[in-house]
Order: sequence, then C-alpha cells, then structure tokens
Amino acid sequence: MLYPEERQQAIAGLVAERGRLAVTAVAEEFGVTTETVRRDLAVLERAGMLRRVHGGAVPAGALTLVEPGLAERHGTRSEAKRAIAEAALDLLPGADGSIVLDGGTTTAALAELLPADRRLLAVTSSVPIAARLSGAPGVTLHVLGGRVRGVTQCAVGETTVRALAELRVDVAFLGANGISPDHGFTTPDDAEASVKRAMVRAGQRVVVLADSSKLDREHLVRFAAAEDVDVLVTDAEADTAVVAELEKAGVEVVLA
Repeated sequence: MLYPEERQQAIAGLVAERGRLAVTAVAEEFGVTTETVRRDLAVLERAGMLRRVHGGAVPAGALTLVEPGLAERHGTRSEAKRAIAEAALDLLPGADGSIVLDGGTTTAALAELLPADRRLLAVTSSVPIAARLSGAPGVTLHVLGGRVRGVTQCAVGETTVRALAELRVDVAFLGANGISPDHGFTTPDDAEASVKRAMVRAGQRVVVLADSSKLDREHLVRFAAAEDVDVLVTDAEADTAVVAELEKAGVEVVLA
C-alpha cells in the first residue's frame, strides 16, 4: 500500500502521461475508494499539478479559460480546417434547404466552399461569415441581430437567442472550443454558449466542425451533450480512443 504522497505523485505522473484519467480507473488501479481519489485530485489541483474535470482529471494546461481571438485562430491548423470544411459539404441539405452557420474559423471555411449551383437559406450570427455570404450566388442570407463580441465577431445576447428560438433549419453547423466524451461540447463564454444552445435546438440535424486539437479538452461552459450532436467532423489526427468514446456516446464521427 502506497502512502498518500506516493499515490498522489503516481497519479500526477499518469495524468501527464495519458492526458486524462478517470476517477474510477484510478481507484481500481490503486485499490482505493473513489472518494480517496477525489481527495488526491483536490490536493494535486491545489498544487497546480492537474485540473479536475467531470469524472476525472486532465493536465493543468488542458482546461482553458482564455479565449483566442478570431484573427489568432485564422492562422492555426488552416489545412485541417479546410479539409474539415470540404468533408462537411457532404452534409449540406439539398436544393432550397436551410442551414445555421455558427461563428468560427472552421465554419467560415465551410461558408467559403458553399456550392454556387445550390439554392440555400443560410442563417448566421457571425459578422465575417455574413459579409462573405452577402454576395454569394444561390444563398439567401439571414443575419441574426444582437450585441457583437469583439473576440469572436459574433452576435450574442437575448435578441440573438430569441430569434433562433423562432427558427427551424435542416442542418446547424457549429464550432466548439472543447469536446469531451463525458462532458460534451464546450466554449469559454456563457453568452456564446447560450447562442450555441439555441442553434442546437434550431437544427433538425446538428453537425460540429472542429479540428482534432479540440478533442479531450473542456472549457468553462457546456452548450451541448454528446446526445445533442448528430455528427462531428474532425481531421485524421484525432485520437482514436476519444473518437471511439464519442461514437459509443452516439456521435457519428467523420474524419476529413
């Protein structure tokens, strides 16, 4: 039997090595109760060695509260986002169908690829996506009003949420900052999360577009559980274990 300090050091090492640990797995591995594991995780979190999340723990840097700006995100993983957008074209509705496009660089990549020969009604809260689609052939554009957040350049607030409550579209395409099989789909900002929840409710089919760096990460606010999302489109670098867990939870995963 290990002393508590020895067990805690071992747990910290496992979190660093594996990226994520479940409380139940740790309890079984060390032959202790889940309550003991939770106390150990609390000690380690106070020491800055990990972050506790729903059902377990992740490395200290994996739970992010800082939200990168849109310009910063445009320069990251652009090839993967382009591939994801191309794969998402297969999920568009047919002629005269309707879609919601959430803000973000990956959904913006999809907006750039919308086929010119297919009539679509596109609803968006994103100022850059609205600007891109305003002159797009075949697209009837509906822009959601509200207060525009400078970080994401998207409309948020009660006006935006109320407008979405009146809509029903064929497919809602959303972005996400974090995706966890246990905790679902998350974002750092509560106002953004409220709009995303309304988009999820508005879509007959819900598709999340996110590159593999978002997998197994949790942010501050959940906007959808796994059962709320029909399809996740991500890139081929996605962790196979996380993909398997998402599929087990009922999410169809498409690798671009």
